[in-house]
Formats: sequence, C-alpha cells, structure tokens
Amino acid sequence: MLARVGVCATLTFLGAIGAAQLWTAHAQSGYPNRPVTLVVPYPAGGTADLLCRFAADKASSNLAGQVVVENRPGGAGGRVGTEAVLRAPPDGYTLLCAAQLTFSVTHLLFSKASFDPRALEPVSVLATYPLILIARADLPFDRLQDLIAYAQVNPGKINYGHQGKGQTGHLLGELLMLRGQFRMTEIPYRGSAPAINDLLAGNIDLVPDYLLANKANIDAGKLKLLATGSRDRLKDYPRVATIAETLPGVYADTWMAVAAPPGTPTEITKKVSEAIRQGFQQSELRARILALEADPLASTPQEMRELIRQSLETWGPVVEAAKIVVE
Repeated sequence: MLARVGVCATLTFLGAIGAAQLWTAHAQSGYPNRPVTLVVPYPAGGTADLLCRFAADKASSNLAGQVVVENRPGGAGGRVGTEAVLRAPPDGYTLLCAAQLTFSVTHLLFSKASFDPRALEPVSVLATYPLILIARADLPFDRLQDLIAYAQVNPGKINYGHQGKGQTGHLLGELLMLRGQFRMTEIPYRGSAPAINDLLAGNIDLVPDYLLANKANIDAGKLKLLATGSRDRLKDYPRVATIAETLPGVYADTWMAVAAPPGTPTEITKKVSEAIRQGFQQSELRARILALEADPLASTPQEMRELIRQSLETWGPVVEAAKIVVE
C-alpha cells in the first residue's frame, strides 16, 4: 500500500515538473506577449541613450512586441539601473542597455559591492565608438608624443580631467601614463560636461572623451584633437594620429550593449539578439549610427562574451595597477 502511494506521489511530482516545463516552453515560444522594458542606467540624450533607443525600436518591430526604454540613472557607473536588472525575473521582460565597463570591470571597481554584473546574460553589442584625447586650444603641443616627452621631464605639470572615477576617460588617462611612463595630475568631475567646460575655459589641459559631443568645438578651433583611440585615423581628421602610433598596442573604445538578468533562457536572449541584428542591418539605421561617429555591430551573445573578455583584458590591469576603487 505504502509503495503504491509512493509511486503515485512520484508520478504526481513528475507530472508537475513536466507541466511546468511545458508552460515555460510555451511562455518562451510566445515571447514577448507583453511589453519589454529596456533599462538605460543613464540620463536621456547622448550617444549611449540614442543607441539604446535604436535597439528598442528595431527590437519592437522584429519581435512584434513593444520594447519601452526606461532611463534609470543614479549611482556611479549607472549602478541603480544595473542593480534593478540584476534583480529582475529572468523572463526577458526586463533588459539592460549599458556601456562596456558595466560588463567587464565593475566587479573590480566596486570591490566592496554585493552585486556583480558578470552574472548578466549577454544579448548584443550594439555599436562601438573610440575615445579621443582633446586638449585646450592653446596647449603648446600638437602631437601626443610631444606632450609625453614634456610630461616625462615635468611630472604632474600636465593635468587631465575625466567624467568620474572608474569611467573610460579616467582609465584611458591611467593607461596612457602606465604605457608612456609619465605622470599627469588627475582632476575628476561629475560627468563630461563640467570637464569640457573647464577645458574650454583653459582651466585644465586634457580630457579623454568622445568625438560626437566635442566635434563642433574641435571644428571651430575651440578644442584641439590630440589623438584618437581608434585603430585607424578618423576619416574626418586624417592628420590626427592614433594613440597607437605613439604607444603601440594602445587602443581605446567603448560600446553599448544589451544584456538580460542572470538565468534568462538562451532561447530568449538569442531571439532578442536576432531582432536587434535584423534592425541594425538596415542601411538607413546604419547611416544614422555612422553619423554618431559610431560603428554599428549588433553582435551575437557569444560575440558579446568575447568583447567582454577583451575589455577585461584591456582595462582590468589598469584598474589594478592604478588601484582604482569606486565607493
């Protein structure tokens, strides 16, 4: 009798598992059947936000479901929005659109934090764009090698501003000093805008930043483009050398990418990735992204994993050598 009850209980349990698996499979096959939220952990506006909105628009069209952008800024490096996605259910209805460093070195920068974005499921790297090194217009150097030569015999006399501790501009400044064996004085700001304002006023010497936000001032002669972090010279500035022409092997770019909460089924991440890829292959959208001085990519999840690995390989040693910690 007991054996018969045990068998019945086991069959009931197995039946429940099977029903749950069937329900999960059905839910995934019908995905999405309600709006998807794409969390952007930065304020609206700018290249980063625009790329995320392009992704949401194309994913909406190709998934036949609404993808809504929600800007949720706050915390160093967009920590508030990132943490919200990490805690979200792994059902594909809450996604993150964030910058490169979020996925690669956050665990090093926030060593005392309880969250680790490496657990996020990669979906797609949307586009890449290089960092540039810009200087005040009257800086008496036109080439990076001349600035380095001066800084090597005048340690600390050149200063550079950046967007904040642990941001790409900060890391590039530290990388330049490590590889060029010179010292600058670091001046942190809360975002690019105040750093650029001080650069325009001539209060600081350099800022590692991005081209789109500074192109007008460069073209007007209000700022000097000293070098680019791209692998090739920029088409609009063929006379400006890359950083690697002075410091071989030093490249600096960033990218925006979409990821899902830990444990999100592969079927869902692949489906979203393919929807974004289809949209980003359209010639009209590619032209709009190129106009932002960015290169459209729309990678697969596996390609995104490789780019995360490369980013960690580039910036991890810089974080550790410079002992950068964000509280």
